[in-house]
Amino acid sequence: MNANTAPSHRPAPSVPERITLPCGLEIPRIVTGLWQVADMERDGRTLDTDRAAQELAAYARAGFDAFDMADHYGSAELITGRFLAQHRTPGARAFTKWCPQPGAMTAEVVRAGVGERLQRLGVERIDLLQFHWWDYRHPAYLDACEQLVALQREGRFEHLGLTNFDTDHLRLLRREGVPVVTNQVSFSLLDRRAAGRMSAYCLAEGVRLFAYGTLAGGFLADRWVGQAEPAHIADWSKNKYKRFIDAIGGWDALQTVLQAAAEIARKHAVSVSAVALRWVLEQPAVAAVIVGARIGEREHRGDNLAAFGFALDAEDHALLQQAFEQTRDPPGDCGDEYRKPPFLTASGDLSHHLAGLEQIFEARAAHDRSDRLRVDSGSRWETIGGYSRAVRQGRRVLVSGTTATHGSGRVVCPGDAEGQAVYILDKIAASLQAVGAGLNDVVRTRVYLRDVAAWEGPTRVHGRVFADVRPANTLLAVAGLVGDYEIEIEAEAEVGGATPGG
Repeated sequence: MNANTAPSHRPAPSVPERITLPCGLEIPRIVTGLWQVADMERDGRTLDTDRAAQELAAYARAGFDAFDMADHYGSAELITGRFLAQHRTPGARAFTKWCPQPGAMTAEVVRAGVGERLQRLGVERIDLLQFHWWDYRHPAYLDACEQLVALQREGRFEHLGLTNFDTDHLRLLRREGVPVVTNQVSFSLLDRRAAGRMSAYCLAEGVRLFAYGTLAGGFLADRWVGQAEPAHIADWSKNKYKRFIDAIGGWDALQTVLQAAAEIARKHAVSVSAVALRWVLEQPAVAAVIVGARIGEREHRGDNLAAFGFALDAEDHALLQQAFEQTRDPPGDCGDEYRKPPFLTASGDLSHHLAGLEQIFEARAAHDRSDRLRVDSGSRWETIGGYSRAVRQGRRVLVSGTTATHGSGRVVCPGDAEGQAVYILDKIAASLQAVGAGLNDVVRTRVYLRDVAAWEGPTRVHGRVFADVRPANTLLAVAGLVGDYEIEIEAEAEVGGATPGG
């Protein structure tokens, strides 16, 4: 520490700091996450609901009165519902997530999904409902969000958030008029992806981030400084974040970050965990960090409060930056680990799970060519014009010029070439998937723009999608695009092996 630099100490408050989001939602800046309930209920075990509810009441009395859960976090919703019913803590907040399997998102399906959350929580209105979608290639997330907006207007929940959406799809939904107010993403000293485009977009649009993984499942703590890499990890959370550690450069990379955090911790007389929390809390787009609790086993409320008793100075940030330069960023944008490899999740490799999800398109053999597969999207123009959305013959796949047409003909993101490009490339990915190909097999794309002045947004979308593939590409300005579209894209791919079924 520079001799002229005094550490920025201030007494840690007795309760966590609070914040009011741009949407008006008021919360503590540390939200209690209930993910660990699922881990604690492994192998058929069930937590005692009344006892667990009492533990939540203790958190609420200490000022940690916002709880984050999901439809698949074991009995977390039931426990929270019991807490809300029995303890009636003023100002307590329940945030839950609905994570449906891709498929038809009718009004009945969406109403049932939200209704189950309401029933399990035992409330008439959810404070914040967060929506997760497994596969952007299936565009029914737009239908789901349309129905969610309708239910919000009915008063079934107060605010709508997302979980693990990347920047492009968050932007697309906002451009479609979906009133998203939060996005829950991984954000830590080890995973800094959200500090880039995601934060810039959220700050510009009044969206705020809920950051999870801020302590990397407990690895960002004093007990791991200078320690050897563990040979075996028992709990799901640590297994998940060990995958992040491996992705950023391995155990040595973690130790580099831990050593920097430990030096800062000594300077401010706090723990490494407090430094890790503080760094994320100081990110301008972050509303709150979510710290997991193993309710009834152990709690760190007092330790967590220390994050509000100091601030990081320029010297601290410089020391951390030096450590960051010895690590790699996890691949992709926020949430990509749930949709494509490497799957840095608690469940490990999700490829089998994702392969079993419903596909939007189906390939059929051409009636006169057993070696040719054809994909129809259901557009009436395909039969009128006598063409297919995609055709595969042998190793070659051709995808027709594709526009941002959703369902029976609605144009996605009217007037916005960038948003339409996101939707179109998802649609092309779905067409390729139907014939056993993927975006990594694409060898050529052609992009047709109505307005050449709008080139940059779609070009950057194309660059993010094909960053590692780098197909041949042609960009053309075509003033006479048919229909109310800003952009049309076609693609060619070549895959290994013969035509499936051929």
